Amino acid sequence: MGKHAKPSGKSAYEAPGSMVRARPLPVRSAVRLRRPVDIWHKPALSAVVALAIPDLTLWALGRLDLVLYTSAGAMCALYAHGLPYAARVRTLAWVVLGMVASLGVALTAASLITSTALLVVCASLVAAVHKVVCEATRIGPPGNIILTFIAASAFFVPQHPGEVPLHMALALGAGVLAWLVCMAPALIRPQGPERIVVARALEAAAGLLRTEAGTGGGQPARVPHARHATAAAVNAAWHTLFLIPVRTPARAAARAGLERLLVRAESALGDTGRAIEASAGAEAEPRNTRIAETEPHNTPFARAEPHNTRITETKPRNTPFPRAEPRHTPFPGAEPRDTRFAEAGAEADRLGGWACELRSGRQLPEVALSTAQAEELAGVAAEEPGPRRPAPGHPRGVRAVLARLAPGSPLLPIGARVAAGCVLAGWASMAVGVGHPYWAVVTAASIYQANTTLSWQRALQRTLGNLLGLLLYSALLPLMHLGPLAMIALALACQLGTEAGITRNYWLGSVCVTPMALLLTEFGSPVPATTLIADRWIDTVVGVAVGLACCVLVTNRRAADRIEVALERVAAAEAVAFGLLVTGPATGADDARDIGWARDRLAGCLVELREAVEVAAGEWWQRALPEERIAHAEQRGHRALAGLVRRLSAPALAA
Repeated sequence: MGKHAKPSGKSAYEAPGSMVRARPLPVRSAVRLRRPVDIWHKPALSAVVALAIPDLTLWALGRLDLVLYTSAGAMCALYAHGLPYAARVRTLAWVVLGMVASLGVALTAASLITSTALLVVCASLVAAVHKVVCEATRIGPPGNIILTFIAASAFFVPQHPGEVPLHMALALGAGVLAWLVCMAPALIRPQGPERIVVARALEAAAGLLRTEAGTGGGQPARVPHARHATAAAVNAAWHTLFLIPVRTPARAAARAGLERLLVRAESALGDTGRAIEASAGAEAEPRNTRIAETEPHNTPFARAEPHNTRITETKPRNTPFPRAEPRHTPFPGAEPRDTRFAEAGAEADRLGGWACELRSGRQLPEVALSTAQAEELAGVAAEEPGPRRPAPGHPRGVRAVLARLAPGSPLLPIGARVAAGCVLAGWASMAVGVGHPYWAVVTAASIYQANTTLSWQRALQRTLGNLLGLLLYSALLPLMHLGPLAMIALALACQLGTEAGITRNYWLGSVCVTPMALLLTEFGSPVPATTLIADRWIDTVVGVAVGLACCVLVTNRRAADRIEVALERVAAAEAVAFGLLVTGPATGADDARDIGWARDRLAGCLVELREAVEVAAGEWWQRALPEERIAHAEQRGHRALAGLVRRLSAPALAA
């Protein structure tokens, strides 16, 4: 299912129109290690510093029983490290306020409610709110799990109403400290986050050029994947740059330099777009019929279209933009194939070198652009001259979040899953006599992902990681007996290990999360180690089993509806794009700006469509997906996107 499953035969369903999928759940891909995220050390070090200062202060005061409350604010240091500092200021503030508010609700409930079963219900509802809001705001890692972990724990901490304000104040103070820690790097590298996101786009574009050149212009499965990854990375980079204010000339110049690099990375989509058209034209020839019939099964961007339709839509004479368009760097299309692919490799090396310069903090390289690209970035003919702005017509900020939470949103079934699964997991934990039912609640909340397949993978990872984590905790018991300072050091080391491992795979991070969670329990009220280990393991098994059962029973039937909406948006964006392409090359800044906005809309719609398809494909109970329409929309969309990029970059200037 999802991106890890490979369809076999003509259909992934039991029968035409069948409602139940017959795809196996992945196992090996769930435990396979990946390359670590490039900035994993930033949240890791930020959290260690934000935790160490209040922990050592409480140790000096002899009040380590308050560690839970300061940890609530300090853990906010894990968020928003991919955002520019101007946006991080606001985002982190909202995270801290959300954490303190959740803690306040939990502590108030703990002080007023004596029924454990009712506390489980309250904790589950808060967990569902965390999940839905974090998905709607697209806050990014670590998502809802940190908020839910702290809040669910606080629901079961003995509390008096008069103590709640003090404990919330401690959390707020630690949150302010976390905010300062996360903003401190701005004093040294104020452009660090945006340079990294542009470097990722350059690296993705370089990978696309190397992949296309390495396949000789063919269309194996990895080429469309590389093209989509590049489009997604470039789209994410543009949205990041749009968050940067340009109140001073210096900031405007810095952003303009990054935009020029990003436009150069984006031009790779136009260059590889020629291979799409070339392969499409080849498929129309009888001697390549066998290739055309077999290739789509391995290519998610060119699948399951009727052969006659593909010929009609992909013949060069029917393309909606001229094939005789002027060629441009990085490699002219009129050159021999070997020369063209050699130039592609050289451009890939150039982009990779620029990415390294961005990451190292060196001065931005000079990049030459076409006249249309320069006019679009400069906005010389816009009503309000200035840097590039996002395409109009799409809600942003609070309005975008509210739109994602509107009635009919596909996020609402996910929230229902979390609420039902957490309640039943907590009650099941109580039924077997476990003294920490909130662990079952947190376990159930942590496994719910975008679809059933990803939830299954997370459940498997959580179980494996907790088992190994309990073994690690048992091995660390002698060190814990050395005293409070040793326990603080171990907790900080576990936090560092969590961030180092979780980007490689969730189970690897869970190995360190488990002893850290048990250490937080030890700070508040010491419990025999054997009891803690037994309770943690039982709660893990109960939470995973009940959570998966609810994931299967509470289906997300709206996932397929999201595909229909995404297809409509792609079709509308394609119509605008093709309309601009048939009018001829951009002749001024206004035309360049319109083409740029059309490119932004289309790229965003294609990313949204692919995300919707992957989410729906991982649901076990779903109506048949319109695979032919999806493949057709993605093919046409990427051809139009390549045409828009070429229209802006032709003729391009040499670097």
